[in-house]
Amino acid sequence: MFLTPSSRDEPSVQDLKTAAQYVRMSTEHQRYSLENQAAMIATFAASRHIKIVRTYIDRGRSGLRVSNRPALQALIDDIQNRRVNFDTVLVYDVSRWGRFQDVDESAYYEFTCRQAGVHVLYCAEQFENDGSFISAIMKNIKRVAAGDYSRELSVKVFAGACRQVRLGFKQGGRAGYGLQRVLLDQFGNQRCILAPGDRKVLLSDRVVLQPGPPDEVATIRRVYRMFVRERRSELDIARTLNEEGKFNEQGRPWQMLAIRRLLTCDKYIGNYVYNQKSGKLKGKRRPNPPEQWIRCEGAFDALVDPEIFRAAKRIVDRRPRRTLRASKSDEEMLDLLRELLIKEGRLTHSLISNAKNMPVGATYLMRFGSLKNAYAKIGYKPDTFKFYESRRAANASRDKLADEIVSMVQGSGRPASYDVKTGRMLIAPGLSVSVFIIRCRPTAKNVLRWPVVRRIDAGAPFVLAARMRSDNVSFLDFHLLPVRRALKPRLTFRKSRQAEILRFRATTIEAAARSVISAASAMERLPLRGRLTKH
Repeated sequence: MFLTPSSRDEPSVQDLKTAAQYVRMSTEHQRYSLENQAAMIATFAASRHIKIVRTYIDRGRSGLRVSNRPALQALIDDIQNRRVNFDTVLVYDVSRWGRFQDVDESAYYEFTCRQAGVHVLYCAEQFENDGSFISAIMKNIKRVAAGDYSRELSVKVFAGACRQVRLGFKQGGRAGYGLQRVLLDQFGNQRCILAPGDRKVLLSDRVVLQPGPPDEVATIRRVYRMFVRERRSELDIARTLNEEGKFNEQGRPWQMLAIRRLLTCDKYIGNYVYNQKSGKLKGKRRPNPPEQWIRCEGAFDALVDPEIFRAAKRIVDRRPRRTLRASKSDEEMLDLLRELLIKEGRLTHSLISNAKNMPVGATYLMRFGSLKNAYAKIGYKPDTFKFYESRRAANASRDKLADEIVSMVQGSGRPASYDVKTGRMLIAPGLSVSVFIIRCRPTAKNVLRWPVVRRIDAGAPFVLAARMRSDNVSFLDFHLLPVRRALKPRLTFRKSRQAEILRFRATTIEAAARSVISAASAMERLPLRGRLTKH
């Protein structure tokens, strides 16, 4: 006997009273996307007499997979662990929920919510998500269409990028040491030189490469001379440059592999090569065979003589290979890793790279995605990765906290937003608050300490310092401090400063949000010249 959905399986829409809204935009260029989604959701909620009590926001996140969408992960986790005060999730449409290439994945996350008693409603769709037969058909059609849209767009974008490359235009990414990006208008006239991190604004504009600062160009030519004529190794060259204080384009010391890439990169003879690696639809990036590479010869002025470039490449090509192509299988590489672990008792990138008759550390990174993945496959769990996992957890907690406070501030009628890249909340009129997570670190005698080990953002007038409990999962308290107090002499929670900091303390997220609203109100009452507007 077949059962059809009934009121006992799906909650009646009229019974839904509270909701969380989930909004997502794919790129930072979709400036008003989040506001448009929120407005549509608000209208839908008002028509159903539903109160929105929480907001989950994924800014600049692709809908192709869930791993890079912290807000959706947090939403699912909160629902599964019953940490919710709502019975509905409101989403703009099916595509905002996700453009998963496997439609069953999209259905799985919705089923997870429904299994926990939380209903998902799509506010801009022309069907009611009520569990009916028609609803199920329409949802699956929409899910297939959402995934297919991404596939078609990927093909079109790639074809357009290849055409632009053949014309000599750069397609994203850094310029590289000794080079700089130049912005051209649609007629080929130079607009400006783009600084690191700058992007073009107009779609008709194009970016080309050209030789950069003269001192960097001179350093590149010197590197080639040291390698080809003086027969010095990449490691020796890197050490020499670091000792002279000549660091790479990111201001960091040179590494051996960075020097090797510099010596074999076609950009330095004016050639632009595209599609050497690819990972379409957010898949794992893999190297492509040379016949699939897209080339543009002589796209810009060469930095080094082609003869010395070819000589450097011949030296590198003639060396014995300890690279990805030289390793026949994953198991062979893992067996060598086990043998090294038994011999040394530990594993590091340096130990792997210096060991004889086995691939270098970079090869393991390319084959397995990270050293951590390679270590896990042989059962090795070093403590060195705990630091990175701790930092990722702290960043996730910070973003979740900021989104909750921003949602509460918006609920009070005041415009607010959160910038993930800078970690700042922007509250009208012009109040900038840096969100700072302080993890608990018990001592050997189990005394709780909250050391401030990371630099505080001095660019915002206020810092919201949130202390974690001993489990480093939930929050203990919150302190909204003027940044000048946090920096002088330095932020600490020792007894010597407890009395000074205590008056800024809030014990709940709601109280912290009220403190932020009060600070914004106080700023609003200030004369315009007296406001702190530095962002």
